[in-house]
Amino acid sequence: MQHSITSAMLAGTALLLVSAQTLAQPAPAMPTSKASLEQVAAFPHQVTGVTVSEDGRIFVNFPRWTEDSPVSVAEVAKDGSITPYPNAEWNSWRNARKDEMSPGDHFVCVQSVVADGRGHLWVLDPAAPAQSLIVPQGPKLVRIDLKTNAVVQTIAFDETVAPQGSYLNDIRFTADGRHAFITDSGAKGALLVVDLESGKARRLLNGHPSTQVEKGVVVSTDGKALRRPDGRGVEFSADGIALSKDGAHLYWQAIKGRTLHRIPTQTLLSADVSGDEVASAVENFGENGVSDGLLIGRDSGRMYLSAVEENAVKVRDLEAGPTAQPSVLVRDERLRWPDTFGEGPDGTIYVTSSHIQDSVFFKPGAPASLPTELWKVVFETNGTPAPKP
Repeated sequence: MQHSITSAMLAGTALLLVSAQTLAQPAPAMPTSKASLEQVAAFPHQVTGVTVSEDGRIFVNFPRWTEDSPVSVAEVAKDGSITPYPNAEWNSWRNARKDEMSPGDHFVCVQSVVADGRGHLWVLDPAAPAQSLIVPQGPKLVRIDLKTNAVVQTIAFDETVAPQGSYLNDIRFTADGRHAFITDSGAKGALLVVDLESGKARRLLNGHPSTQVEKGVVVSTDGKALRRPDGRGVEFSADGIALSKDGAHLYWQAIKGRTLHRIPTQTLLSADVSGDEVASAVENFGENGVSDGLLIGRDSGRMYLSAVEENAVKVRDLEAGPTAQPSVLVRDERLRWPDTFGEGPDGTIYVTSSHIQDSVFFKPGAPASLPTELWKVVFETNGTPAPKP
């Protein structure tokens, strides 16, 4: 691989003795502690996103994929019950009443929620129910003040940023809180860079190979290819997204793909960099396998990834380079389509299971209101708590 041999490796007599064959070998998988799943909540609707604020409050979201969900964004109580957030009005949109309601100040089809660690919850609304046509004036990014539980900013995305066919998926924030990075997993994948102060957004890597589905990849679950009745498979483009611990690199990958990509964040933030320069800065960072959600631990800097084909959560040591192999952290048959991660203030890892393979998209006759769950990863060594990897 092009990243296996560098000038530093070739310097010195000892390194000259290392054969090219040895250098080409994948790095060993990272050892992990024993872990298990503990259910935090069960929902009567299909969940995707989860996030945890700096004071431990848990939030989830329910996209309108297969039903006209009665709640889009909710706070999860300690007993697992949910309350519409920030209020009932923002959650009052219904597909059946779309001609009566304004999409700019209601949640239309929320895909992710992310607490920024700075006292805010951000809600990303691609406004494309059933992952289909976008409701005009619906795509937006909404900031909620966690102290007052009030919406304090709405950034609307026009068709130059979120065109028909797009599906804004997940979001990460720079440490200074000035910019956001968003993946578009729609028909033509891309990355968005949003200036949170001005509300201006740029669409980058639009149609670039790194943001598209990978040809030849077939997503499988339960030991067989996952396909709709008409033969179509899983076709999500750039989806999982993660920011390195030091904020220097942004990582992403398509669900219908196995390759992890990254780019220096400084390149994305440079307004005078051309599209060709952005494209040339993209780096292939090895393979994760088919994965949906990505998360890089605040303290460890290691990457958690959802292995949807294996009902598993894996972890990868990014410092080991692009040849590092992900290791299984926890595998559980109840973890059907591990979707999105959140990290609590104490380092606890939360993950939703969205049961995509059990939805009516792929199983005609399945209930429109698909039951799903929220889990947390519990680490153990010989029955006692162990440090988190």
